[in-house]
Amino acid sequence: MIGYLTHNYPLVAAFRSLPATRRRPADRVAQRIFKMAPQLSDFLNDEDLLASKGDLDRPISGLAMDSRRVMHGNLFFALAGRRADGNQFIDEAINRGAVAIVAEKIPAVTSARVTYIQVTDARRTLALVAQRYYKFPDRSLDLIGVTGTNGKTTVTNLIKHLLSTSQQRVGLIGTVNYDLGARVVPSYRTTPESLELFGMLAQIRDAGCRQVAMEVSSHGLDQHRVLGMQFGVAVFTNLTRDHLDYHASMDEYFEVKTRLFNGGIGTAPRAAAVNIDDAWGRRLVAAAPAHLKVITFGEAPEAIVRAENVQLNFKSTSFTLVWPEGRVEIENPLIGRYNLSNLLAAFAACYALGRDPEVIAPRLKSFAGVSGRMERIEEGQPYNVLVDYAHTDDALRNALTMLRAITPGRLFVVFGCGGNRDRAKRPLMTAAVQDFADFAWATSDNPRTEAISQIFADMKTGVKEASQITFVDERRRAISLALDAARAGDCLLIAGKGHETYQEFADTIVPFDDRQVVRELIGIKKIKPV
Repeated sequence: MIGYLTHNYPLVAAFRSLPATRRRPADRVAQRIFKMAPQLSDFLNDEDLLASKGDLDRPISGLAMDSRRVMHGNLFFALAGRRADGNQFIDEAINRGAVAIVAEKIPAVTSARVTYIQVTDARRTLALVAQRYYKFPDRSLDLIGVTGTNGKTTVTNLIKHLLSTSQQRVGLIGTVNYDLGARVVPSYRTTPESLELFGMLAQIRDAGCRQVAMEVSSHGLDQHRVLGMQFGVAVFTNLTRDHLDYHASMDEYFEVKTRLFNGGIGTAPRAAAVNIDDAWGRRLVAAAPAHLKVITFGEAPEAIVRAENVQLNFKSTSFTLVWPEGRVEIENPLIGRYNLSNLLAAFAACYALGRDPEVIAPRLKSFAGVSGRMERIEEGQPYNVLVDYAHTDDALRNALTMLRAITPGRLFVVFGCGGNRDRAKRPLMTAAVQDFADFAWATSDNPRTEAISQIFADMKTGVKEASQITFVDERRRAISLALDAARAGDCLLIAGKGHETYQEFADTIVPFDDRQVVRELIGIKKIKPV
């Protein structure tokens, strides 16, 4: 997250440590900056506090939730995480210059020079304070939040494409990158923590953007990262088995998603776009608040925005786009039925936002796709190679169903299952691959701290035909074997990582990009002596 938030360095300098004989900043400029600093009490309401110790009317230079990034004068939030407890780092934050601490309990030993604030939920308070500190940037933007298991990245990028003009840039916060208007930076998390999120929205606002397309994950909803945000439109793509390592059940997973639509984050969106080809989407529509404007989309005849006369081809998708006031013929280079749903979702979101459908509909034709989402690798080989992010059994079934129908030769798959994640989906992913692929190579996909042997053992319980799958520890080797097997007319899908450029082993991350590996291996195999 380094570099995603900008610091007010003159203000930070005004809080710098001074010699014991000095009681205030030495120069007049520093004194003036110090006096203009925001006050802690400006961002905390009485109802936010359980208790406090120290001066609430003291100035602060900024907010921090990572003790390693604390600067002089910061307000530090001690958050309880799944791997570490922020309360353990309060002393480090103070040593780095924090002047106030927000935590769910006040430490037994305190410092007289620091203000301590006790709250019921530190994450919730962080979101509220960050929103106030950055002057409610969400209220100055048309914010479109996209949630669902699959399709969030493609839909947000589509929305950005549909709304962008030569005079107006659209912000983007998602899995691949963050477009902050004045700059684009790599993503480190689908939905950032509220502090980074409100800081990014402020940068997007200050860069002159008026719309932002944002992926909203279930983790982000459950951990109050979007608490209090005013969304113009909330979009639901679908719900399939994923993140059940985090959520106890599909019903709980669904309930968390519904918070974006029913005011569960503190505010309700002005409108919603919901996929009613998905059973969970129909359930969401049935439970939607009466005052919420809902635009349904899908191939279902009752959908407000729908696709008719659908033709799914290997290099494009053609259909008639229909909405209440009109229709238009669309041909787009994205392939597959799930991408048809993504196209409808993006159009429905913009339509719900009030954009002219006659203007935005033709732009669907020129969207070329998203990095790592069914991305075709062309290096002159006589067979097709596609890299995709599919990492659930449902996503694999969708991808392979589509490829099976349009592949004249054999269909091959390289895939894996992530470590320290939902173990129950591993045999389901194996079964999904075996239902469609002629042959598969099961391999590593971010094993993290889990032994690859344990991951493989779980995956093997889903094997239906042992002669059609092999297990290879090393991912590059698996890809190489698949390329060796491919012939003209065949199709190789390399699934699971998509846009990712790394492999995660225990506490080590090493560079690894499926797309680059494919290009390197094809190049090597071209010059390899016969």
